[in-house]
Amino acid sequence: MMKRDRTSANHGFWYFMGKLWADRMGRWGLIALAITTFIAVICPIFFPFDPSKVGADAASILTGPSKTHLLGSDELGRDVLRQFFTGARISLFVGIMATVISTIVGSGLGIFAGYYMGRLDGILMRITDFFLVVPALPLMIALGAIFGQNITVIIMVIGFLSWPRTARIVRSQTLSLRQRQFVPRAKSLGSSNLRIIRTHIVPHVMPLIVANTILVVAGCILSEATLSFIGLGDPDRISWGTMLHFSFVSGAIGRGAWWYFLPPGFGILFIVLGFTLVGHSFEKITNPRLGGSE
Repeated sequence: MMKRDRTSANHGFWYFMGKLWADRMGRWGLIALAITTFIAVICPIFFPFDPSKVGADAASILTGPSKTHLLGSDELGRDVLRQFFTGARISLFVGIMATVISTIVGSGLGIFAGYYMGRLDGILMRITDFFLVVPALPLMIALGAIFGQNITVIIMVIGFLSWPRTARIVRSQTLSLRQRQFVPRAKSLGSSNLRIIRTHIVPHVMPLIVANTILVVAGCILSEATLSFIGLGDPDRISWGTMLHFSFVSGAIGRGAWWYFLPPGFGILFIVLGFTLVGHSFEKITNPRLGGSE
């Protein structure tokens, strides 16, 4: 069992990529993420969005798709397609950065709580339970309203309120690893607790952290879209959530301007679905009990 665990922990990036591609759910998820990444990274380079470039007259406001504007124009006569490309970049950036914060906080607390147990475990888990029972969205709305509509604030708020589930999952795995024979053996050889955590606990729990991280990205993107839709997004940054907000405020839905509100809505659905499919597929690979191939 120990040999198998070490092998799993040392699997490389391309091994898991191959496994994901072999799984139908993972393959479709990877394709969705590749398309979204191309839209977010490459397209804004060739189709930059200039928010100051507004329409010249009233006839250019909320016009449908044409040769000039392939995806129509918004309430200010600006190109919706260029906004869509830029919005993809901002939504993906916020989701990934917030997930980094969430993963670092949740994994760190989970590992230390599960390894040291006792009083430290009790204190950290009570803090985790508090954040688990507090409704996250209302708290995000309150903190966003207090600290301002800034992309950095949005990332920090989402990141620091998305870690409890990660902490719980990582703690459970760490508790299981803590009971295995390699821990007392390492201690008998003079290894410190921090060295054991770094060289034995972290490598074994890393696949679980990665699988959970992929799923957390989807939740963070949805949280950003929700905050932006209700008007708490960064007004200086165009994301898919802010596009939905401005389309609603401008009355695009009532006027049937589908080219304004449907693309960002489908974009959010597409990227969240991609991360969810990849996350569940990765979880199956790292946990054979869920039906993985190992």
